[in-house]
Amino acid sequence: MFAVLKTGGKQYRVESGDVLRVEKLAAAAGEKIQFNDVLMLGGDETVVGTPLIEGAGVQAEVIDQIKGEKLIHFVRRRRKHSSKRTKGHRQKLTLVRITEILASGADKTGVKAAAGAGSAVATPAAKAEAPAGADDLKKLSGVGPALEKKLHAAGVTSFAQIAAWTDADVADMDEKLSFKGRIEREGWIEQAKELAKG
Repeated sequence: MFAVLKTGGKQYRVESGDVLRVEKLAAAAGEKIQFNDVLMLGGDETVVGTPLIEGAGVQAEVIDQIKGEKLIHFVRRRRKHSSKRTKGHRQKLTLVRITEILASGADKTGVKAAAGAGSAVATPAAKAEAPAGADDLKKLSGVGPALEKKLHAAGVTSFAQIAAWTDADVADMDEKLSFKGRIEREGWIEQAKELAKG
């Protein structure tokens, strides 16, 4: 049985026992990880995902964190008094051995999902930061996760609170959270009144 998995922006065709060099993963040597982005399974019968196969996974063991071969980037501009520049780079990689290919039930194994070294994996603890019963303030135009966090820190958790703001409240929020007139510009109060109705 083989699988086609996606990690680090690349696709790999793997079988059990294969050793791969993939973009650096946030895992220590000897740790067991699972790739959940499976695009295709092959063997007795072929299954192609749309784009991913639900419940499929590829489990692997991290052998080591390594560096790729050195790549030299040389730039030279022709002509008299030209310039030249040399830069070297060694890509950080993770060496993994594929241990098992799961056609279904991968979400129930409890094995840590493979995540890139730079990406933040959303954990239940991180999601629990929003106060209980708080509205999803990201529904307001121009509000993303960072602004929502700022509003929660200022004690604003519901659309009803925003809908009840006076001109003084708007000026206070502008000054306190440096919104620079965004509240009026985006029309948060009108949006909040509509969203508060349900």
